Amino acid sequence: MFNLVIFGGPGSGKGTQSEKLIDRYGLTHISTGQVLRDEIKAGTELGKIAATYIDHGQLIPDQLMVRILADEIDRLKGDSAGFIFDGFPRTINQAERLTEMLAERGTKVDAVVGLEVPDEELTARLIERGKVSGRADDNAETIGRRLEVYHDTTSPLRDHYIDKGLYHAIPGLGTIDEIFETIKSEIESCPNPPIPNA
Repeated sequence: MFNLVIFGGPGSGKGTQSEKLIDRYGLTHISTGQVLRDEIKAGTELGKIAATYIDHGQLIPDQLMVRILADEIDRLKGDSAGFIFDGFPRTINQAERLTEMLAERGTKVDAVVGLEVPDEELTARLIERGKVSGRADDNAETIGRRLEVYHDTTSPLRDHYIDKGLYHAIPGLGTIDEIFETIKSEIESCPNPPIPNA
């Protein structure tokens, strides 16, 4: 099993690259935002607890989020070659909780892919996306705030994974395929590389 954490600023191409990783290696994409929405919609016990926090405008506690992720992994692991974690962890505490939860299941984070794109490029991409999607939050002011929050929260996490020898900085400029080639060569050089689909 090969487990990968992917992070990058809003508009860095995480979703696009995750799709290519799924196609090539048979990994399962776990987007914490989507998992939360699904749990709440299904009315599960954990989903109901999560909804009480969201309804009051509060962040989901790390312990609860890890329990929700653990349930998702236990449900899907039989059919998966590994997981891509998108949107989690966002803090060092979350990274440590994720490590503990995976260790309990006899596995670990094998690599962390950071899509590194200059802020000016991210802003341009998001403004362009806003023109197409009509999303109200894709404007220069809101994007600037989102990028600030992103850098504040993920810089320590990047350093945390660099210290552990797991971080792979991926230049996020170029074509989708060029960026994917870089990701592919980085993760296939890991000690426990993912096995490409035949």
